[in-house]
Amino acid sequence: MQLQRTNILPAALAAVAVVAAPLAAQRGAKGAPLTRDAARARAVRLLSSTPLVDGHNDLPWAIREEKGMERDVNAYDLRKRTPHQTDLARIRSGHLGGQFWSVYIPGDYRDSGYARVQLEQIDIARRMIAKYPEALTPALTAAQVRAAFRNGHVGSLLGMEGGHAIENSLGALRAYYDLGARYMTLTHNVTTDWADAALDSARHGGLTNFGKEVVREMNRLGMLVDLSHVSPGTMSAALDVTEAPVIFSHSSARAIVDHPRNVPDSILRRLPKNGGVVMVTFVPGFDSPAVLAHGRARARAQAAAQGRAGSDAAAVAREMQAWDAANPAPKATLADVANMIDHVKDVAGVDHVGIGGDFDGVDDDLPTGLEDISKYPDLFAELIIRGWTDDQLRKLAGQNVLRVLESAEKVSTRLRKERAPSTKTIEELDGKPRARM
Repeated sequence: MQLQRTNILPAALAAVAVVAAPLAAQRGAKGAPLTRDAARARAVRLLSSTPLVDGHNDLPWAIREEKGMERDVNAYDLRKRTPHQTDLARIRSGHLGGQFWSVYIPGDYRDSGYARVQLEQIDIARRMIAKYPEALTPALTAAQVRAAFRNGHVGSLLGMEGGHAIENSLGALRAYYDLGARYMTLTHNVTTDWADAALDSARHGGLTNFGKEVVREMNRLGMLVDLSHVSPGTMSAALDVTEAPVIFSHSSARAIVDHPRNVPDSILRRLPKNGGVVMVTFVPGFDSPAVLAHGRARARAQAAAQGRAGSDAAAVAREMQAWDAANPAPKATLADVANMIDHVKDVAGVDHVGIGGDFDGVDDDLPTGLEDISKYPDLFAELIIRGWTDDQLRKLAGQNVLRVLESAEKVSTRLRKERAPSTKTIEELDGKPRARM
Protein backbone atom coordinates (compact mmCIF):
# COMPACT_ATOMS: atom_id res chain seq x y z
CA MET A 1 0.00 0.00 0.00
CA GLN A 2 1.37 3.43 -0.90
CA LEU A 3 1.72 5.84 2.03
CA GLN A 4 0.04 9.22 1.77
CA ARG A 5 2.67 11.94 2.11
CA THR A 6 0.41 14.07 4.35
CA ASN A 7 0.39 11.35 7.06
CA ILE A 8 4.16 11.11 7.51
CA LEU A 9 4.74 14.17 9.74
CA PRO A 10 1.95 13.50 12.30
CA ALA A 11 3.02 9.87 12.54
CA ALA A 12 6.63 10.87 13.09
CA LEU A 13 5.66 13.39 15.77
CA ALA A 14 3.55 10.76 17.52
CA ALA A 15 6.47 8.35 17.49
CA VAL A 16 8.74 10.97 19.02
CA ALA A 17 6.17 11.63 21.75
CA VAL A 18 5.95 7.91 22.59
CA VAL A 19 9.72 7.69 22.96
CA ALA A 20 10.04 11.01 24.79
CA ALA A 21 7.49 10.25 27.51
CA PRO A 22 9.44 7.36 29.09
CA LEU A 23 12.68 9.30 28.77
CA ALA A 24 11.13 12.25 30.59
CA ALA A 25 9.82 9.93 33.30
CA GLN A 26 13.35 8.64 33.87
CA ARG A 27 14.63 12.10 34.83
CA GLY A 28 14.43 13.87 38.14
CA ALA A 29 13.12 17.33 38.88
CA LYS A 30 16.33 19.03 37.64
CA GLY A 31 16.57 16.95 34.48
CA ALA A 32 19.26 14.58 35.79
CA PRO A 33 18.87 10.85 35.09
CA LEU A 34 16.68 9.20 37.72
CA THR A 35 18.75 7.03 40.05
CA ARG A 36 17.48 3.72 41.33
CA ASP A 37 17.48 5.09 44.90
CA ALA A 38 15.35 8.03 43.80
CA ALA A 39 13.01 5.72 41.91
CA ARG A 40 12.66 3.50 44.98
CA ALA A 41 11.91 6.50 47.19
CA ARG A 42 9.19 7.53 44.74
CA ALA A 43 7.82 3.97 44.77
CA VAL A 44 7.65 3.99 48.57
CA ARG A 45 5.78 7.31 48.54
CA LEU A 46 3.31 5.95 46.02
CA LEU A 47 2.73 2.69 47.93
CA SER A 48 2.20 4.72 51.08
CA SER A 49 -0.75 6.48 49.47
CA THR A 50 -2.37 3.68 47.44
CA PRO A 51 -2.87 0.06 48.54
CA LEU A 52 -0.75 -2.62 46.95
CA VAL A 53 -3.07 -5.65 46.78
CA ASP A 54 -1.33 -8.96 46.08
CA GLY A 55 -3.46 -11.69 44.54
CA HIS A 56 -1.84 -14.76 46.03
CA ASN A 57 0.18 -15.68 49.11
CA ASP A 58 0.38 -19.28 50.38
CA LEU A 59 1.27 -18.48 54.00
CA PRO A 60 -1.66 -20.53 55.42
CA TRP A 61 -0.30 -23.64 53.70
CA ALA A 62 3.23 -22.87 54.91
CA ILE A 63 1.86 -22.74 58.45
CA ARG A 64 0.14 -26.09 57.92
CA GLU A 65 3.27 -27.78 56.58
CA GLU A 66 6.19 -26.24 58.50
CA LYS A 67 7.96 -29.07 60.31
CA GLY A 68 7.57 -28.82 64.06
CA MET A 69 4.90 -26.12 63.77
CA GLU A 70 2.22 -27.95 61.76
CA ARG A 71 -1.08 -26.03 61.88
CA ASP A 72 0.19 -24.04 64.88
CA VAL A 73 -0.55 -20.38 64.21
CA ASN A 74 1.04 -19.38 67.52
CA ALA A 75 4.29 -21.26 66.89
CA TYR A 76 4.62 -19.84 63.36
CA ASP A 77 5.08 -16.34 64.75
CA LEU A 78 4.87 -13.56 62.18
CA ARG A 79 6.23 -11.09 64.72
CA LYS A 80 9.58 -12.85 64.29
CA ARG A 81 11.62 -13.72 61.20
CA THR A 82 9.87 -16.69 59.59
CA PRO A 83 11.48 -19.55 57.61
CA HIS A 84 10.02 -18.41 54.30
CA GLN A 85 9.13 -15.10 52.65
CA THR A 86 6.39 -13.50 54.77
CA ASP A 87 6.35 -11.93 58.24
CA LEU A 88 5.17 -8.65 59.72
CA ALA A 89 8.47 -6.81 59.46
CA ARG A 90 8.86 -7.68 55.79
CA ILE A 91 5.19 -6.91 55.13
CA ARG A 92 5.81 -3.38 56.48
CA SER A 93 9.01 -2.99 54.46
CA GLY A 94 7.19 -4.10 51.33
CA HIS A 95 4.31 -1.63 51.92
CA LEU A 96 1.71 -4.33 51.36
CA GLY A 97 -1.79 -2.86 51.59
CA GLY A 98 -4.08 -5.78 50.80
CA GLN A 99 -3.65 -9.52 50.43
CA PHE A 100 -5.63 -12.46 49.14
CA TRP A 101 -4.36 -15.20 51.46
CA SER A 102 -4.61 -18.48 49.57
CA VAL A 103 -6.53 -21.26 51.31
CA TYR A 104 -5.08 -23.83 48.94
CA ILE A 105 -5.63 -27.57 49.20
CA PRO A 106 -4.00 -30.17 46.90
CA GLY A 107 -6.06 -31.90 44.27
CA ASP A 108 -4.97 -35.37 45.38
CA TYR A 109 -6.61 -35.38 48.83
CA ARG A 110 -9.78 -37.01 47.53
CA ASP A 111 -9.59 -40.07 49.81
CA SER A 112 -9.20 -38.01 52.98
CA GLY A 113 -11.88 -35.55 51.95
CA TYR A 114 -11.46 -32.19 50.30
CA ALA A 115 -13.97 -30.45 52.55
CA ARG A 116 -12.17 -31.30 55.79
CA VAL A 117 -8.84 -29.98 54.54
CA GLN A 118 -10.46 -26.90 52.99
CA LEU A 119 -12.19 -26.04 56.26
CA GLU A 120 -8.92 -26.52 58.14
CA GLN A 121 -7.15 -24.12 55.79
CA ILE A 122 -9.84 -21.48 56.16
CA ASP A 123 -9.55 -21.93 59.92
CA ILE A 124 -5.75 -21.49 59.82
CA ALA A 125 -6.06 -18.35 57.70
CA ARG A 126 -8.74 -16.80 59.89
CA ARG A 127 -6.83 -17.56 63.08
CA MET A 128 -3.67 -16.12 61.53
CA ILE A 129 -5.42 -12.87 60.59
CA ALA A 130 -7.02 -12.59 64.04
CA LYS A 131 -3.67 -13.09 65.81
CA TYR A 132 -2.17 -9.86 64.43
CA PRO A 133 -4.78 -7.10 64.84
CA GLU A 134 -2.02 -4.49 64.81
CA ALA A 135 -1.22 -5.40 61.18
CA LEU A 136 -3.97 -7.48 59.57
CA THR A 137 -7.67 -6.69 59.25
CA PRO A 138 -10.25 -9.16 57.89
CA ALA A 139 -11.88 -7.90 54.68
CA LEU A 140 -14.75 -9.13 52.55
CA THR A 141 -15.18 -6.18 50.18
CA ALA A 142 -13.11 -3.67 48.27
CA ALA A 143 -14.33 -0.92 50.59
CA GLN A 144 -13.08 -2.86 53.61
CA VAL A 145 -9.64 -3.29 52.01
CA ARG A 146 -9.44 0.45 51.46
CA ALA A 147 -10.58 1.16 55.02
CA ALA A 148 -7.96 -1.21 56.43
CA PHE A 149 -5.27 0.50 54.37
CA ARG A 150 -6.31 3.93 55.65
CA ASN A 151 -5.81 2.55 59.17
CA GLY A 152 -2.33 1.30 58.31
CA HIS A 153 -3.38 -2.34 58.13
CA VAL A 154 -3.33 -5.03 55.44
CA GLY A 155 -6.87 -5.72 54.24
CA SER A 156 -6.95 -9.53 54.37
CA LEU A 157 -9.17 -11.54 52.06
CA LEU A 158 -9.32 -15.30 51.43
CA GLY A 159 -8.91 -16.96 48.03
CA MET A 160 -9.64 -20.63 47.40
CA GLU A 161 -7.16 -22.36 45.09
CA GLY A 162 -8.86 -25.25 43.35
CA GLY A 163 -12.48 -25.94 42.43
CA HIS A 164 -12.07 -29.57 43.50
CA ALA A 165 -12.76 -28.29 47.03
CA ILE A 166 -16.48 -27.83 46.34
CA GLU A 167 -16.81 -31.56 45.51
CA ASN A 168 -19.26 -30.84 42.68
CA SER A 169 -21.63 -29.03 45.04
CA LEU A 170 -22.99 -25.52 44.58
CA GLY A 171 -24.17 -25.65 48.19
CA ALA A 172 -20.57 -26.17 49.28
CA LEU A 173 -19.52 -23.24 47.09
CA ARG A 174 -22.00 -20.99 48.88
CA ALA A 175 -20.84 -22.24 52.29
CA TYR A 176 -17.23 -21.35 51.45
CA TYR A 177 -18.33 -17.90 50.34
CA ASP A 178 -20.13 -17.43 53.65
CA LEU A 179 -16.89 -18.40 55.43
CA GLY A 180 -15.10 -15.57 53.66
CA ALA A 181 -13.73 -16.92 50.37
CA ARG A 182 -13.78 -14.11 47.82
CA TYR A 183 -12.24 -15.89 44.87
CA MET A 184 -11.98 -19.46 43.70
CA THR A 185 -9.45 -20.75 41.21
CA LEU A 186 -11.58 -23.04 39.05
CA THR A 187 -8.88 -25.73 39.10
CA HIS A 188 -5.50 -26.28 40.61
CA ASN A 189 -3.18 -28.68 38.75
CA VAL A 190 -5.80 -31.43 38.50
CA THR A 191 -8.65 -31.45 35.98
CA THR A 192 -11.93 -31.63 37.89
CA ASP A 193 -15.16 -33.29 36.84
CA TRP A 194 -16.22 -29.97 35.31
CA ALA A 195 -13.13 -27.91 34.35
CA ASP A 196 -9.84 -28.59 32.56
CA ALA A 197 -6.55 -27.69 34.28
CA ALA A 198 -3.49 -26.29 32.53
CA LEU A 199 -1.18 -29.04 33.78
CA ASP A 200 -3.54 -32.00 33.37
CA SER A 201 -5.47 -33.64 30.55
CA ALA A 202 -8.13 -31.56 28.82
CA ARG A 203 -11.13 -33.85 29.18
CA HIS A 204 -13.93 -31.35 28.76
CA GLY A 205 -12.84 -28.87 26.11
CA GLY A 206 -12.91 -26.21 28.83
CA LEU A 207 -16.00 -26.15 31.08
CA THR A 208 -18.84 -28.66 31.20
CA ASN A 209 -22.42 -27.47 31.61
CA PHE A 210 -22.00 -27.82 35.37
CA GLY A 211 -18.76 -25.85 35.18
CA LYS A 212 -20.63 -23.02 33.50
CA GLU A 213 -23.23 -23.16 36.27
CA VAL A 214 -20.40 -22.85 38.83
CA VAL A 215 -19.28 -19.63 37.12
CA ARG A 216 -22.84 -18.29 37.04
CA GLU A 217 -23.31 -19.05 40.74
CA MET A 218 -19.98 -17.40 41.58
CA ASN A 219 -21.21 -14.31 39.73
CA ARG A 220 -24.44 -14.37 41.76
CA LEU A 221 -22.51 -14.66 45.02
CA GLY A 222 -19.94 -11.99 44.17
CA MET A 223 -17.03 -14.48 44.29
CA LEU A 224 -14.28 -13.67 41.79
CA VAL A 225 -13.68 -16.26 39.06
CA ASP A 226 -9.93 -16.97 39.16
CA LEU A 227 -8.50 -18.41 35.93
CA SER A 228 -4.95 -19.10 37.06
CA HIS A 229 -4.16 -22.84 36.73
CA VAL A 230 -6.86 -23.52 34.14
CA SER A 231 -6.44 -24.50 30.49
CA PRO A 232 -6.86 -21.96 27.69
CA GLY A 233 -10.13 -23.70 26.81
CA THR A 234 -11.40 -23.15 30.34
CA MET A 235 -10.24 -19.53 30.25
CA SER A 236 -12.16 -18.95 27.05
CA ALA A 237 -15.30 -20.75 28.21
CA ALA A 238 -15.35 -18.83 31.49
CA LEU A 239 -15.01 -15.52 29.65
CA ASP A 240 -17.94 -16.54 27.46
CA VAL A 241 -20.15 -17.23 30.50
CA THR A 242 -19.19 -14.76 33.20
CA GLU A 243 -21.12 -11.56 33.79
CA ALA A 244 -18.40 -10.15 36.06
CA PRO A 245 -14.71 -9.44 35.48
CA VAL A 246 -12.34 -12.34 36.10
CA ILE A 247 -8.91 -12.44 37.67
CA PHE A 248 -5.77 -14.46 37.17
CA SER A 249 -4.48 -14.39 40.75
CA HIS A 250 -0.94 -15.55 39.93
CA SER A 251 -0.05 -16.01 36.27
CA SER A 252 2.29 -14.50 33.68
CA ALA A 253 2.32 -14.13 29.88
CA ARG A 254 2.71 -17.14 27.61
CA ALA A 255 4.04 -15.11 24.69
CA ILE A 256 7.16 -14.39 26.77
CA VAL A 257 7.53 -17.77 28.51
CA ASP A 258 5.72 -20.69 26.88
CA HIS A 259 4.63 -22.35 30.10
CA PRO A 260 1.12 -23.85 30.18
CA ARG A 261 0.39 -21.96 33.41
CA ASN A 262 0.76 -18.64 31.62
CA VAL A 263 -1.91 -16.65 29.78
CA PRO A 264 -1.97 -16.62 25.95
CA ASP A 265 -2.17 -13.28 24.15
CA SER A 266 -5.51 -14.36 22.67
CA ILE A 267 -6.94 -14.33 26.20
CA LEU A 268 -5.13 -11.12 27.18
CA ARG A 269 -6.78 -9.39 24.24
CA ARG A 270 -10.22 -10.39 25.60
CA LEU A 271 -9.67 -8.79 29.00
CA PRO A 272 -10.58 -5.19 28.09
CA LYS A 273 -14.11 -6.25 27.15
CA ASN A 274 -14.44 -8.41 30.27
CA GLY A 275 -12.75 -5.90 32.58
CA GLY A 276 -10.56 -8.52 34.27
CA VAL A 277 -6.97 -8.43 35.47
CA VAL A 278 -3.88 -10.66 35.21
CA MET A 279 -1.89 -10.50 38.43
CA VAL A 280 1.66 -11.23 37.31
CA THR A 281 3.43 -13.81 39.45
CA PHE A 282 7.05 -14.16 40.59
CA VAL A 283 7.44 -17.91 39.90
CA PRO A 284 10.86 -18.20 38.18
CA GLY A 285 9.86 -20.80 35.59
CA PHE A 286 6.87 -18.71 34.56
CA ASP A 287 8.87 -15.49 34.14
CA SER A 288 12.29 -16.47 32.78
CA PRO A 289 12.72 -18.22 29.41
CA ALA A 290 16.17 -19.39 30.55
CA VAL A 291 14.85 -20.93 33.77
CA LEU A 292 12.08 -22.75 31.90
CA ALA A 293 14.49 -24.05 29.23
CA HIS A 294 16.91 -25.27 31.89
CA GLY A 295 14.15 -27.05 33.77
CA ARG A 296 12.98 -28.83 30.65
CA ALA A 297 16.54 -29.83 29.71
CA ARG A 298 17.07 -31.21 33.20
CA ALA A 299 13.86 -33.23 33.01
CA ARG A 300 15.01 -34.76 29.71
CA ALA A 301 18.41 -35.58 31.20
CA GLN A 302 16.80 -37.21 34.21
CA ALA A 303 14.50 -39.30 32.03
CA ALA A 304 17.48 -40.45 30.00
CA ALA A 305 19.43 -41.30 33.16
CA GLN A 306 16.54 -43.32 34.49
CA GLY A 307 16.29 -45.14 31.20
CA ARG A 308 19.93 -46.15 31.45
CA ALA A 309 20.00 -46.97 35.16
CA GLY A 310 16.59 -48.56 35.58
CA SER A 311 15.82 -49.03 39.29
CA ASP A 312 19.30 -47.98 40.44
CA ALA A 313 18.35 -44.71 42.13
CA ALA A 314 21.89 -44.09 43.31
CA ALA A 315 23.21 -44.25 39.74
CA VAL A 316 20.54 -41.76 38.60
CA ALA A 317 21.47 -39.43 41.46
CA ARG A 318 25.17 -39.57 40.55
CA GLU A 319 24.45 -38.86 36.89
CA MET A 320 22.18 -35.94 37.73
CA GLN A 321 24.75 -34.53 40.15
CA ALA A 322 27.26 -34.49 37.31
CA TRP A 323 24.68 -32.94 34.96
CA ASP A 324 23.89 -30.20 37.47
CA ALA A 325 27.58 -29.41 37.89
CA ALA A 326 27.99 -29.07 34.14
CA ASN A 327 24.74 -27.12 33.66
CA PRO A 328 24.33 -24.56 36.46
CA ALA A 329 20.78 -23.33 36.83
CA PRO A 330 20.10 -19.76 35.65
CA LYS A 331 18.32 -17.30 37.92
CA ALA A 332 15.19 -15.37 37.16
CA THR A 333 15.45 -11.66 37.90
CA LEU A 334 13.30 -8.73 38.89
CA ALA A 335 13.74 -7.48 35.30
CA ASP A 336 12.13 -10.70 34.00
CA VAL A 337 9.05 -9.97 36.12
CA ALA A 338 9.01 -6.35 34.93
CA ASN A 339 9.13 -7.63 31.34
CA MET A 340 6.03 -9.71 32.06
CA ILE A 341 4.20 -6.76 33.55
CA ASP A 342 5.13 -4.62 30.54
CA HIS A 343 3.83 -7.29 28.16
CA VAL A 344 0.47 -7.65 29.90
CA LYS A 345 0.13 -3.85 29.91
CA ASP A 346 1.01 -3.66 26.22
CA VAL A 347 -1.40 -6.40 25.12
CA ALA A 348 -4.32 -6.17 27.57
CA GLY A 349 -3.88 -2.56 28.69
CA VAL A 350 -2.78 -0.87 31.90
CA ASP A 351 -6.26 -1.34 33.40
CA HIS A 352 -5.83 -5.12 33.31
CA VAL A 353 -2.56 -5.89 35.09
CA GLY A 354 -1.79 -6.49 38.77
CA ILE A 355 0.58 -8.30 41.15
CA GLY A 356 0.25 -11.90 42.37
CA GLY A 357 3.60 -12.81 43.91
CA ASP A 358 2.90 -16.39 45.13
CA PHE A 359 5.16 -15.82 48.13
CA ASP A 360 5.39 -18.79 50.51
CA GLY A 361 4.17 -21.02 47.68
CA VAL A 362 7.27 -21.14 45.45
CA ASP A 363 9.68 -24.06 45.95
CA ASP A 364 12.33 -22.66 43.60
CA ASP A 365 14.58 -19.72 44.31
CA LEU A 366 12.58 -16.55 43.78
CA PRO A 367 13.83 -14.01 41.23
CA THR A 368 16.91 -12.06 42.20
CA GLY A 369 15.64 -8.79 43.62
CA LEU A 370 12.25 -10.27 44.62
CA GLU A 371 13.36 -12.71 47.27
CA ASP A 372 10.59 -11.93 49.76
CA ILE A 373 7.58 -9.76 50.45
CA SER A 374 9.70 -6.75 51.38
CA LYS A 375 10.81 -6.25 47.77
CA TYR A 376 7.71 -4.78 46.12
CA PRO A 377 9.13 -1.22 46.11
CA ASP A 378 12.14 -2.45 44.13
CA LEU A 379 9.85 -3.80 41.41
CA PHE A 380 7.94 -0.52 41.27
CA ALA A 381 11.24 1.37 41.12
CA GLU A 382 12.21 -0.68 38.05
CA LEU A 383 8.93 0.22 36.38
CA ILE A 384 9.42 3.90 37.25
CA ILE A 385 12.82 3.78 35.54
CA ARG A 386 11.11 2.19 32.54
CA GLY A 387 8.75 5.14 32.30
CA TRP A 388 5.60 4.08 34.14
CA THR A 389 3.60 7.02 35.48
CA ASP A 390 2.22 7.26 39.00
CA ASP A 391 -1.35 6.80 37.71
CA GLN A 392 -0.31 3.62 35.89
CA LEU A 393 1.50 2.30 38.96
CA ARG A 394 -1.53 2.92 41.18
CA LYS A 395 -3.62 0.80 38.84
CA LEU A 396 -1.02 -1.98 38.88
CA ALA A 397 -0.65 -1.82 42.65
CA GLY A 398 -4.26 -2.32 43.59
CA GLN A 399 -6.74 -0.06 41.86
CA ASN A 400 -7.33 -2.57 39.07
CA VAL A 401 -8.09 -5.56 41.28
CA LEU A 402 -10.20 -3.49 43.68
CA ARG A 403 -12.20 -2.22 40.71
CA VAL A 404 -12.74 -5.84 39.65
CA LEU A 405 -13.90 -6.77 43.14
CA GLU A 406 -16.27 -3.79 43.25
CA SER A 407 -17.66 -4.76 39.86
CA ALA A 408 -18.25 -8.33 41.05
CA GLU A 409 -20.06 -6.95 44.09
CA LYS A 410 -22.33 -4.85 41.86
CA VAL A 411 -23.06 -7.79 39.55
CA SER A 412 -23.91 -9.86 42.62
CA THR A 413 -26.34 -7.22 43.91
CA ARG A 414 -28.19 -7.33 40.59
CA LEU A 415 -28.15 -11.11 40.15
CA ARG A 416 -29.34 -11.83 43.69
CA LYS A 417 -32.48 -9.85 42.82
CA GLU A 418 -32.93 -11.70 39.53
CA ARG A 419 -32.42 -15.33 40.52
CA ALA A 420 -32.37 -17.64 43.50
CA PRO A 421 -29.40 -19.81 44.49
CA SER A 422 -28.89 -22.54 41.91
CA THR A 423 -29.92 -26.06 42.91
CA LYS A 424 -28.50 -27.68 39.78
CA THR A 425 -26.35 -30.80 40.19
CA ILE A 426 -23.55 -32.18 38.06
CA GLU A 427 -25.61 -35.30 37.41
CA GLU A 428 -28.49 -33.18 36.16
CA LEU A 429 -26.36 -31.03 33.87
CA ASP A 430 -23.57 -33.40 32.77
CA GLY A 431 -24.73 -36.90 33.61
CA LYS A 432 -22.62 -39.10 35.87
CA PRO A 433 -19.07 -37.70 36.14
CA ARG A 434 -16.60 -39.76 34.15
CA ALA A 435 -13.91 -41.60 36.09
CA ARG A 436 -10.41 -40.15 35.76
CA MET A 437 -8.11 -42.02 33.42
